[in-house]
Amino acid sequence: MRMPQMMRLATVISACLMMFAQACPTLAQGNPFAPRIYVNDRAVTEFELAQRMRFMQLLRAPGATEEIALKNLIEDRLRLTAAKQLGLAATPAQVQAGMEEFAARANLTADVFVTELGKAGVEAQTFRDFVEAGVIWRDVVRMKFGPRANITEAEIDRAITAASQQAAVTVQVSELVIAAPAGQEVAAMAEAIRLKAELNNGGNFGALARSHSAAASAARGGRLDWMPLANLPPAIAPFIMALSPGEVSEPVAVTGGVALFQLQALQALPQPAPTSVTVDYAQFLVPNDGNAEAELARLRLKADSCNDLYGLAKGLPAEQLLRETKPLAEVPPDVALELARLDAGESSTALVRGGARVLLMLCARAPLFDVAPTRAAMRAQLVNQRLAGYADDYLADLRANAIIRQP
Repeated sequence: MRMPQMMRLATVISACLMMFAQACPTLAQGNPFAPRIYVNDRAVTEFELAQRMRFMQLLRAPGATEEIALKNLIEDRLRLTAAKQLGLAATPAQVQAGMEEFAARANLTADVFVTELGKAGVEAQTFRDFVEAGVIWRDVVRMKFGPRANITEAEIDRAITAASQQAAVTVQVSELVIAAPAGQEVAAMAEAIRLKAELNNGGNFGALARSHSAAASAARGGRLDWMPLANLPPAIAPFIMALSPGEVSEPVAVTGGVALFQLQALQALPQPAPTSVTVDYAQFLVPNDGNAEAELARLRLKADSCNDLYGLAKGLPAEQLLRETKPLAEVPPDVALELARLDAGESSTALVRGGARVLLMLCARAPLFDVAPTRAAMRAQLVNQRLAGYADDYLADLRANAIIRQP
């Protein structure tokens, strides 16, 4: 993150901290340490849930709802349990390093970040627990799946070619997305594997997309328009580059679903290609009720740019309109995949966040040109992407096999 971006993020967080220090509701009456839910007999308390929600809201995390906060806490319990079963534990030094790394995104030290959180009622332990679960999960994933994340020299060649300034690449792909609501991730992956086998045995991708895909492209047999490869989420692009025209990818876990991609065509262009992309985008949240479609249509008719959304959001809660500028690698995969299809000023209504429909608009896309990565750096990048896929699948399996119950 460049310094101006870090300073802007620090300003946003400081403003949020001041706002929530005055406006955040107090904990509900009663025992705040009462169990809210048990995960394999480990309790998540009402206090932890209230703290996680406040922490997410301070950072303006998309979907900072009680449902999402509880889901994240459940997954953190599963991560820690998996680590314990493998005999792993994060050291104080590892946790402190993770806290410093996270705080540095706002151009702050961990101590200053913790102090500012405290002003808004977020305990230091809440931040520490959040970081610890992420730190130990990295070790869990590498221990379990590191030997399986083998990257071939051919995959490195293709990835470097795609990232090379001498070989901009555009692709035309088709998608088939199996919806995976919370708790159904394993079933969705199993269905994607079944469809992949059917396609390997001569099945028609377009026909299966029409009958099984939850994406808006289903009516077109999953077919998407030509797009620069650099516009695709970094977690997905390597799967596309590994294909020959007509081939279908392995199942790819994305937020809220599992996707299969078929490469239709690929074209190398003479102009330089960016090694990374930064996107400026807005999310306008609309209650998912009987008026949602009409309201989304009204917003799309009135808004030709992201700046128009501010006028349409006047008088609404601040969290209903979210605008962020991030490197594409830091954008949630489902959002990044939708943004890949858009030009500046265009919008999508395919996403749902908790109890809200999302009007997603691309404000701007800025390609960044850097020196092409070395083979060692590209191998590390591809390994991390592959491990991320294994991690998502493993976490879904842990949740499917966990005993999660109310008190």
